[in-house]
Amino acid sequence: MLKLTPIILILLYAAAMWYFSLWRLKAELNAKSSPLDHPRLLPMLERLGKAMDLPPVRAHVYEIAPINGLAAPDGRIFLTRGFLDKLDQGQVTEAELASVVAHELGHVAHGHARRRMVDFAGQNVIRMVLAGVLGRFLPGIGAWIAGIVATAVAARLSRGDEFEADAFATALMVKAGLGTEPQKSLFRKLEKFAGASTTTPAWLMSHPKIDARIAAIEKLETRWGMA
Repeated sequence: MLKLTPIILILLYAAAMWYFSLWRLKAELNAKSSPLDHPRLLPMLERLGKAMDLPPVRAHVYEIAPINGLAAPDGRIFLTRGFLDKLDQGQVTEAELASVVAHELGHVAHGHARRRMVDFAGQNVIRMVLAGVLGRFLPGIGAWIAGIVATAVAARLSRGDEFEADAFATALMVKAGLGTEPQKSLFRKLEKFAGASTTTPAWLMSHPKIDARIAAIEKLETRWGMA
């Protein structure tokens, strides 16, 4: 039992840090968001809800400039003000933003927020155990290597979540009669908005490469006889 005590303490610490981050995120979203009532997007939310045999999807506007979508741990869906500005400027379409909402619904449907709590605890255990072991043989850099390994594990898990949410969004967009093209075209636009990043290795990125995400959607199209 004494041998397990450090691991138990790490897990308890990770859980405490996770719940604190959730509390802080919820407070931030409550303070800086409002219900999404953009007249050009409400019909899209209705179509998504109808495709799931549900009332119109409810979404919120997160009043920050960066372009992003977010599925909060409590199940709420957010589009940032930056995304809505792109819509008003004619740089993205209603259907493309509907694909973002569908993607975030995928995160909610798959329970990714709850899964991340378990993963977060596991990554902390990996980091601490590896740091202890490697530190004996590589003083000074053992902890750094452990951090790299834990980050790589977290990134790989996150990329898996993104592919799952993409697949959910693809199915929902097709069922809603919007098709897959808005999802793929938005990915291409996001790459241009953000600029190509050449500094972060692909295996450390929390989101898959755009080409890989589009290829996964096209693989579904082939499987469903749409190609």
